Amino acid sequence: MPIAYYITHPQVRIDAAIPVPDWGLSDVGRARAVAMLSQPWVGSIGRVVSSGERKAVETAEVLGRHLDLAVQVRERMHENDRSATGFLPPPEFEAVADQFFAHPHESIRGWERAVDAQQRIVNEVEAVIDEGGAGDIAFVGHGGVGTLLLLSLSGAGISRDSDQPAGGGNYFAFDIPARRVLHAWRPIDRQA
Repeated sequence: MPIAYYITHPQVRIDAAIPVPDWGLSDVGRARAVAMLSQPWVGSIGRVVSSGERKAVETAEVLGRHLDLAVQVRERMHENDRSATGFLPPPEFEAVADQFFAHPHESIRGWERAVDAQQRIVNEVEAVIDEGGAGDIAFVGHGGVGTLLLLSLSGAGISRDSDQPAGGGNYFAFDIPARRVLHAWRPIDRQA
């Protein structure tokens, strides 16, 4: 049974002067990405597909180098579009993210609507799966759209109840042929 792993980038270097999609991994985030390589599920991965955002690409490159695989970048796998607000201090960001999930058919402060972000990430994942290929697939991306994908695969409505744990650097797995979630979020750098 081929498995897909949706992996979120770990901690980033926050800089309010740099657009959020251009943030890279912090030292802690990079160390966690490297620690992921010792996980038993990593060895079966035959494809690495990443969002085009720098933090996701950096995470995917750690995985790709380890597995001697090229990273396929898909720009439309990006996080929900929050360019209308840009950087928000963490408490304000969390409040707006709560509204994003609570009102999925509305644009909150100019953000991409949750229903649109969900359809976009589902379409991108389906397009990659339709391309075929051997082995398991690692999708490297972001917590918001990752949660929306998890909810879609689970047949659940959009809510923040299934959001990844704070800090990023988590993954969930699903059976590709059945599109069935095998497990919800787990840390990338710890055994289950």
